[in-house]
Amino acid sequence: MKPLREVAQAYMSLSDAGMQLQAGSYRDAAESCRKAMEMSRTISLEEAFDHEGFDAFCFATLSEAFWRLGRFEESLQSAEKALRYFNRRGELNQDEGKLWIAAVFSKAVALQETGSPEDAAGFFRTAGEMIAERKGELPGKEMLLQEIEERLALLEGSLNSKRKSGYKAWWEFWS
Repeated sequence: MKPLREVAQAYMSLSDAGMQLQAGSYRDAAESCRKAMEMSRTISLEEAFDHEGFDAFCFATLSEAFWRLGRFEESLQSAEKALRYFNRRGELNQDEGKLWIAAVFSKAVALQETGSPEDAAGFFRTAGEMIAERKGELPGKEMLLQEIEERLALLEGSLNSKRKSGYKAWWEFWS
């Protein structure tokens, strides 16, 4: 197959995954992401194609599909793979910024659901800051910000109750 056709098919599968996520077909979205990554691996390394970047796009989308399916460990792994790329080379105000924000948010959800509330709260705050800093449109921005606020309130409530039982501030400890 010609490289241009392979690239087009890989991006088409990734685009399908995004539409399937929006439609609530999370299992299909995960399958489309896998298909996109398989297709991209057929593209020769000599071609001018950013394999790492494309995989990061796929892993960000896959992470959201996994957490929506309740597969939080897999979501966390996918988010971490996406963030390895985005944290080094991501451009928040480019189109890929949407996927970067999605990867941070997905990691926060996965951390919350796997029992790491403090880490999750940090990633929710980071996602909120990224949304506020991003110039340009972000579909579902208000709903995402609302979900971040709700999840942070829930997390902070549980963290405060844990701290209160047996927690001593440093000045109480030394007095």
